[in-house]
Order: sequence, then structure tokens, then C-alpha cells
Amino acid sequence: MDNVEEYSVTIETKWQEAYQSLAKVIAENIPEGFILQMQYGMPTYVVPLSVFPAGYLGRKNEPLPFISLAAQKRHLSLYHMGIMGDKELLSWFQAEYQKVVPTKLNMGKSCIRFSNPKYIPYELIGELVRKISMDDWIASYTHFTEKNSK
Repeated sequence: MDNVEEYSVTIETKWQEAYQSLAKVIAENIPEGFILQMQYGMPTYVVPLSVFPAGYLGRKNEPLPFISLAAQKRHLSLYHMGIMGDKELLSWFQAEYQKVVPTKLNMGKSCIRFSNPKYIPYELIGELVRKISMDDWIASYTHFTEKNSK
């Protein structure tokens, strides 16, 4: 699948409304500069190569991903790369999530999974998306990769 529109129409009916709402919240709150494209088979906001030519993992033809949204069989997945390396942001999100969602947070390193469309905290996700500018994300990613290459 090559484009975001194609991806959106292939989503199972039970996830369609929640996916569209989540995609809208992300689009309305994404900081300036990120662009939306397909990456790793899902719609992803990336840092354009014109801004960060080093690319993701040193791949000069692959833009640095920031936020992806995918519809899986059993859940919606929101991949927020910035949350993975920012302990303060992660702690904030975990605490705020507990305040507004009655179910347990289902999360991996950068993946937030929503298995019940009724319990998606759209306002909180919008706030999370706004918390890291493109420049902040580039700086964080660069610091992380430099630290791990030593």
C-alpha cells in the first residue's frame, strides 16, 4: 500500500470510526514541519529528509519517523517514537492516562495499544502529540543515537 488514503479505507469496520478520530486528533495537533507518508506499512509523520538528511538509523533514503498510527486486528496502535527516550514525558503520559481511562495502559516501548474504541483518550493524545516539536525530536533522536554508538 502506497498512500494514506488507501490504508484508511482498508481498516476493519469496527476500528474505522476510532481510527479516523485518532488520525484527526494527531493531524490537528502535530507540530509544524512533520509530513505524513506511508512508512513501514502505516501512515507515519516523519521528519523530511530535507530537514534531517542523515535519515533514520543512518539510512539516507528513509525519513526519521515520529508518530505512526496503525489498525491491527485486535487494536489500534499509536507509535510515538519520542516517548521512548523521554522518561519525563513517559511518566507524565502514564500518570495522565490513569486519570482519564478506567482500563490499564497497554504499552510497549513506543507503542500505545487501544483495544477498546470507547476508551481512547483523544484529548490526552492531542496533548501528547503537541509536547515535542520537530527540532526537539531531532535533538532527542540525535542524542540517543550518538550515546548508543559509543
